[in-house]
Amino acid sequence: MARRLAAESSIPNQGLRALYEDPATPRALGSEPARYQAEVIALLLEAIGRPRALLDVGCGDGSTAVAIRTRLAEHGWRPAIIGLDWSSVAAGEALSRGVPVVRGTADRGGLPFRSASVEVVVVSEMIEHVVDTDSVLAEALRVLVPGGVLVLSTPNLAAWYNRVLLTAGIQPVFSEVSLKAIYGRPGREVVGHLRLFTRRALVGLLEATGFEQVEIVGAPYHDVPRPFRPLDRLLCRVPSLSSILVASARRPRSR
Repeated sequence: MARRLAAESSIPNQGLRALYEDPATPRALGSEPARYQAEVIALLLEAIGRPRALLDVGCGDGSTAVAIRTRLAEHGWRPAIIGLDWSSVAAGEALSRGVPVVRGTADRGGLPFRSASVEVVVVSEMIEHVVDTDSVLAEALRVLVPGGVLVLSTPNLAAWYNRVLLTAGIQPVFSEVSLKAIYGRPGREVVGHLRLFTRRALVGLLEATGFEQVEIVGAPYHDVPRPFRPLDRLLCRVPSLSSILVASARRPRSR
């Protein structure tokens, strides 16, 4: 079903390439968000039936794919789950977790899958790392079967604590101004965030791409300081304030 691509084909620049090939760069979503997303996906799939194929775009170390596979197995569902990443380090980590991985890119017509061949596409904590978000989403739409589901998660620029930080003149969490270090905000790890979304922006972009039935729920962020985690979980009920935005959307059946 897949053809192998060169991982370098659309990497924006050498700095990003070095960052993502550095074994020290964090590439795990975290167990709590991965389980949350797996639960969201399982609930969505109850409405569309048993999927035969699921594609995890930007699979990272494979932890999300493993959580999804475990959750779906509880329903007796065992679709083919394939990961895609252009980092050789990430691909190796995912393979070590038993996730088949294709090295390749998701933009510029690059997804190595036939049109209308996948029931579910997962884009987990990846869209914020790419320059051309339009083509990534267009590719996800292309490979989905009519009525197929996209599940996408990304940090929320307008998270409740970012609103507080901005009023104090502090750079929002998740935003980065350098590939070498973090400046002007809490945190120390550089992970290569290029695009950040609010709930409104994410819904608008998905609809403009051609998706329908766009819904957004909130998810917690695992690095919120422990005293604030109960508040973070509470505010997940208000997606526009939540740490993480989790979107579900469908490819129109008539497309």
